Amino acid sequence: MVGNSTEGAVTVNARANVLTNEVDAGAVGMDPKRLRLLDEHFEKYVDDGRLPGFHLVVSRHGKVAHQHRYGMRDVEASLPIEDDTMYRIYSMTKPITSVALMMLVEEGKLLLNDPVSNFIPSFGSSRVWRSGSVVKPFTEPVTEPMLVWHLLSHTAGLTYGFLYQSPVDDLYRRAGFEWGVQRGVTLEEACDKWAALPLLFQPGTEWNYSVATDVVGRIVEVVSGQTLEEFFAQRIFAPLGMYDTGFFTPEDKVHRLAGLYQPDPATRRAKRLDNMGKAATHRPTFLSGGGGLVSTAYDYHRFLQMLANDGQLDGVRMLSPRTVRLMTANHLPNDADITEYGRPLDLENAYDGFGFGLGFSVLLNPARAKLHGSVGDFGWGGAASTTFWVDRAEGVIAAFYTQLLPSSTWPLRPYFKNLVYQALVD
Repeated sequence: MVGNSTEGAVTVNARANVLTNEVDAGAVGMDPKRLRLLDEHFEKYVDDGRLPGFHLVVSRHGKVAHQHRYGMRDVEASLPIEDDTMYRIYSMTKPITSVALMMLVEEGKLLLNDPVSNFIPSFGSSRVWRSGSVVKPFTEPVTEPMLVWHLLSHTAGLTYGFLYQSPVDDLYRRAGFEWGVQRGVTLEEACDKWAALPLLFQPGTEWNYSVATDVVGRIVEVVSGQTLEEFFAQRIFAPLGMYDTGFFTPEDKVHRLAGLYQPDPATRRAKRLDNMGKAATHRPTFLSGGGGLVSTAYDYHRFLQMLANDGQLDGVRMLSPRTVRLMTANHLPNDADITEYGRPLDLENAYDGFGFGLGFSVLLNPARAKLHGSVGDFGWGGAASTTFWVDRAEGVIAAFYTQLLPSSTWPLRPYFKNLVYQALVD
């Protein structure tokens, strides 16, 4: 990790990677017996081999009400999940990148309505897919420019090669963008390559999950004059005491990194995926603000506490309360949800009742979502089945860490949410 400046940083004790502010669950309105149902549910996934292991954390009113570690970080070596286990958080990187961009907005360095081409000129020549084939696509000019807020809200018209839902996704794969980028490609180069591919739709007219947050990361670099790695380390990780979070795992910490797994096609049991997992042990050329970070339960909990506390933690302010409220409002036009406004996702839960803010999904209607939660709670997850949400109405922060790719393998997220809320009894 680079640039771990301690100026303005929180004081970190010797047990910095352990969640120490744990209280009796009953003191914060949670039933310990009901919380055990949460543990038992996910233990079954480990016992029958569907998951290698997990660490779940539930806090309320600023105190850790419950956490549970179970299973292995490395099944083959019989190494258990521990407090300081490190995880590839993949798309849980996106909220951190979004916070970085909004810090620069607060400093007057840019506006949400600025054209993306102001910072990455190649996006000034983008065209939009209309019809045809991947061999002979027919495109049309952009009618409205792609704006910064389009990137943060995934309404920019970009996509992911791994979605397999449109000819534009296929064009991304053919250009070398499926689960990552071609070896040696930098963030700057990737943005120019994406700008040369057709947009899936006119900016601002639909929602589609995409590389947009990687483009946000490049804007952070251009505006700040720092690499994304430097900005994260100096402006976010050091001030919050997140010393185990970065774009790769240093050699002296590799023994703490959990193995990456995928379901065996025949048995559905977790099977080692080292060809992809080992990427997290080397400094990358491509600094992915959309999915590149490795972190711990402790570190990410501090980031979530900062958001739950309206932008500050332990005397360190990252954002104003009003910026956090802006980020966690629904930015889809006419207050639409993702199902109404977006392209379908191959994920384990539908997005009925969920809108999208500036870096987070936002619960708009629990009845439509058919899930427990409060209007306005916000969160997201990662490709290896990690997830989190923050419910400021109930004072709840909940996060789940494991390493099973893809996240659509098992319905972990909706069960996790319902099982947390059934334990709230006040």
